[in-house]
Amino acid sequence: MNLRQLRQFVTLAETGNFHRAAEQLHMAQPPLSVSIRKLEEELGSPLFERTSSGVLLTAAGEAMLCDARTTLLHAERCRHAVQDTRSGDGGLVRLGIIGSATYALLPELIPSLRARYPKIELELSEATSSEILEGLVTRRFDAGLLRYPVLNPSGFEILPLDRDDFVLAVSEKSPLAERDAIALSDAAKEPFIMYPADKVPGLSALAMLRCQFSGFVPHVAQEAMQVQTIMSLVASGLGVGLVASVARLMMPKGIKCLPLTDNPPGFHVGIALALLPGGGNRTVEKFTEHALRFSSVPREDRTNPDRPV
Repeated sequence: MNLRQLRQFVTLAETGNFHRAAEQLHMAQPPLSVSIRKLEEELGSPLFERTSSGVLLTAAGEAMLCDARTTLLHAERCRHAVQDTRSGDGGLVRLGIIGSATYALLPELIPSLRARYPKIELELSEATSSEILEGLVTRRFDAGLLRYPVLNPSGFEILPLDRDDFVLAVSEKSPLAERDAIALSDAAKEPFIMYPADKVPGLSALAMLRCQFSGFVPHVAQEAMQVQTIMSLVASGLGVGLVASVARLMMPKGIKCLPLTDNPPGFHVGIALALLPGGGNRTVEKFTEHALRFSSVPREDRTNPDRPV
């Protein structure tokens, strides 16, 4: 039994006549009769009762009709799925994301992607930047939204989408909260809530480097991997923390985020799209093209991974 025979069976059942069924199938009537007979022999039961005016479904034919239609429907969906994936207009993109990508970037990106490419499906998995890069290598992810700059971008295509800066999160009960902005060097003696180097090495290195640019090595009172955890610990009075300014969109009560006045020229943090070069997946390519529409980073910075953002 094959799809051709199933299509012939359904057409004959719906028309009730070999001649009309053959016309719809664009074939001669004798080959259709032979094909249906072979199908009945294979299944071991007659599917049609032949009459002088046409054919009627037997009980076995009635039992088969619904599943035959469903099988043809799924076969057609398979064909369209392959065509959509080949063209890039449909298919699955497995996307690794850092938590802060959900604050502003994804709420804009996903609705517009669905409007433009309704057949593209996103499978989102939250992970750290290092886990995303590892997932690209192991093919767990097709693409990733991670923290930029990347410590070791070798072997990856890194396309910055969002440019941001660190701000200093302080408790509203801290004397520092009386300020509207601060030089990070003025917080050198404060205890810091920092990122663990073994779990989020990129962000940990960036935060440490930012402190060194302001002339000090921070005293680390506590480590936390998630930005929300860092801000909660800051609110509890355990110390201050460096977070991307976009985190203010999800800022808990008891926190104030102070812009830094002593930012080194060219030092920024942001979110980038990470890919393995030469993937050849048209769906991922169209997702990438669409994501770059939301980039706030100049084109020359997106195409030069060694250029600081």
